[in-house]
Amino acid sequence: MTADVVKLPAGFGRLWTAQTISSLGDGVTYAALPLLALTLTRDPMALAVVTAAGTLPWLLFGVLGGALVDRWDRRRVMWVADTARAALLAIPAAATVLDGLSIGLLAAVAFLLGLGGLFFDTAATAYLPDLLRRDPALLERANSRLRGAQTAMSGFAGPPAGSALLALGRAVPLLGDAVSFLLSALLIRTLPALPRPVPEAHESLLRQARAGASYVFRDRVLLGLALRPAVGNVAFLAVETVLALFAHDRLGVHTYGFGLLLTAEATGGLLGAGIASRLGRRLGTGTALTCTATVEGLAVLGLACAPDPYVAGVALAVCGAGMGATMVLAPSLRQAIVPAHLMGRVAATSRMLAMCAAPVGAFLGGWLATACDIRTPLYAAAVLLLAMTAVTASMTSNRRVEAALRAAAPAGGPERPASEVPALESATDLL
Repeated sequence: MTADVVKLPAGFGRLWTAQTISSLGDGVTYAALPLLALTLTRDPMALAVVTAAGTLPWLLFGVLGGALVDRWDRRRVMWVADTARAALLAIPAAATVLDGLSIGLLAAVAFLLGLGGLFFDTAATAYLPDLLRRDPALLERANSRLRGAQTAMSGFAGPPAGSALLALGRAVPLLGDAVSFLLSALLIRTLPALPRPVPEAHESLLRQARAGASYVFRDRVLLGLALRPAVGNVAFLAVETVLALFAHDRLGVHTYGFGLLLTAEATGGLLGAGIASRLGRRLGTGTALTCTATVEGLAVLGLACAPDPYVAGVALAVCGAGMGATMVLAPSLRQAIVPAHLMGRVAATSRMLAMCAAPVGAFLGGWLATACDIRTPLYAAAVLLLAMTAVTASMTSNRRVEAALRAAAPAGGPERPASEVPALESATDLL
């Protein structure tokens, strides 16, 4: 049965709505939290502490969180995490009213929000393939819609809404995000309860976490899928660190124009998410992933060479399209081939590798810009992306993808034609 005939289950609509609402709230907080910190201090290091605090849970507890998700009911993990984050946001909201807000409190809130996000995102990633019966075509289509909604809400609608709500009062955007988490939790509680993964032998949490991480490193396809965002984050953070300065000094772009450049990248991301399944069907998932990674590297190279903001905007849009397609195809493939009892740990391991790479990229970008030239980090990022593409191309080739999908197919299930396997048949809007 083709992807055009098979329908997404009704439960997916509720999951999509919940994550869309939550993504809008995330976008509001993404804009409001730094602005709130800016009302308290102008110290760049203090502001960096608030920003970095949100990523620390992934670095400290990523794989352990995945192991816990593999032990627990994933639907419950999602709604409990959302309810906890809603309650958490009431604390800084009350502190703003009582004039007790501080950088330390904002950093603690950012850390705990990141911890809640770790559990929610990992559980959602593990829940989706069970809901969709690990059907590759349905996974791609579902991830395409999720990714598109996330980009639209957190990238387009949320930040302007956060800035506007902050003008109404310092507590307003925080309360707005809390409401979004509560609505998401209520919707998730209505999702169908799915059987929990078959429990493993009574092992310690650390042993189970190590088993999940080693599973990624031993599997060539999964390792290739994990290396792309890890190396990609080094490259993209190197670019992001100097992008505003590059746009100002070399392209003559100021605040409003810089916002338009970022919008161009987000627009490209929506387009890439929308065409990912077509690329997968036409080229095969493995080849499509290699092509999108190549596009990203060439686009960053084009950005480095851009003589004016118009060329830079096109380069960023093309780069965003490559990233959008990659972020649909790769998670869909991972969800289709990883056993249910390992899904949380595998997803958390991959995400942790990507998050650990981010500060390396930020440092690299700043150092290269200081030691050489403002364009140097962009050239270095392009070289990294293209080198990563060359290394991972054989790891996620169509042949390896076909073999992984066949190995993951349920015993006794209908055999799919080889021509259909690499396409992952249909899906592109995503984690």
